[in-house]
Amino acid sequence: MTQQSVQPGQASAADPQRPTPRTGGLLLKELTMPIVLAAFATYLLVNMLVMDVPDSVDFPGPRFFPAIVTGVIYLLVILQVIASVRHWSAGNLTVEGEDAAVRFSWSSLLWVVGGFLGFSLLLEFLGWIIAAGLLFWCVAQGFGSKKPIASLITGLTVSSIAYIAFDMALGLSLPSGILGGGF
Repeated sequence: MTQQSVQPGQASAADPQRPTPRTGGLLLKELTMPIVLAAFATYLLVNMLVMDVPDSVDFPGPRFFPAIVTGVIYLLVILQVIASVRHWSAGNLTVEGEDAAVRFSWSSLLWVVGGFLGFSLLLEFLGWIIAAGLLFWCVAQGFGSKKPIASLITGLTVSSIAYIAFDMALGLSLPSGILGGGF
């Protein structure tokens, strides 16, 4: 009887259907996103705390919404870490073969990064409503939307609602661009 070396993700000779359990490597992969989100939340927290806010600012003030976002991100990080550690400690993390592997999509990354780049470059010219609507559309395309017109309409609707909310509810003005006669 010859001895075969079993690579991670391959089934053993004794049980060809059962995936080989993995240890810490897959746990680290599951914890990558919570680590990135925790770093982002920490960045928000530090910048929120060093922000110069005049004493004359009324509630809610410029720290209110970043504090909510930071708190929600930290909460989601904690929940994801707990779920990943429980899943890992139960021995459920396995490599199930090439079909179940997560594949990286360069086109998706380019849609999302290009959308953010376009948003940042065109915000002043196009204004919030159009630029944010196009950003939503680009991100939806990056995530594989099959209905580009519906994504664009949804993006423009959400960006319009955000524009109205910031302008009327908070008294903050977002760039109006070509719709406001700025160009």
